[in-house]
Amino acid sequence: MRILLVEDDEQLVETTARALRSQGWVVDCTARGEPVPRSLREDAYDLLILDIGLSGIDGFETLRRVRADGLSVPTLILTARDAVEDRVRGLEGGADDYLVKPFALTELVARARALVRRSQARTSNQLQLARLRIDQEARRAYIDEEPLALSAREWDVLGFLMARAGKVVPKEHIALASNAWDQGVSDNAIEVCLSRLRAKIEPGGVQLRTVRGLGYLLEEIG
Repeated sequence: MRILLVEDDEQLVETTARALRSQGWVVDCTARGEPVPRSLREDAYDLLILDIGLSGIDGFETLRRVRADGLSVPTLILTARDAVEDRVRGLEGGADDYLVKPFALTELVARARALVRRSQARTSNQLQLARLRIDQEARRAYIDEEPLALSAREWDVLGFLMARAGKVVPKEHIALASNAWDQGVSDNAIEVCLSRLRAKIEPGGVQLRTVRGLGYLLEEIG
């Protein structure tokens, strides 16, 4: 998951970013709202975490510009303002959730995860690459109309990679993709899972390629 954190309190940025990154998520940070719409257009962010009290344009105006540009990225507002009218203004302006400072980092992580989960559920449950198709709601994978026999780990990893097709995914992120692994899963266990998955999906015109030193890339066979 990739997150854009917009906050001008340096100490809060440090602690918040650390908590989010501890989940294996990628976090980019900026202290100003002006560049946010462009950043969201240029990069595929899964979540925007936006402070209201920014210098320059505030969070409300930043969010207005984001939605005016047609950008629907899930947005969590952070603010010290706890007045009802501010919460209402944020939500009516297009925010998906609202968290008042000071907040527990565990709650922030939980809300971030829930927002992205709901956003993904609103999008198509079908993902397709070449002749490989997955139905996320049914937790089934197919080549053409022939179902694939996948273990729980293989399914979780495949769904994770399909959502990031065409992008290099680090091994440590794959380790977080499945609840079917115990904590501290070994590199060998990941390699075995990927090897089995690779053999099952290649007949569908899809390859899982190792990018040395960076991770793995799921792509259509050229």
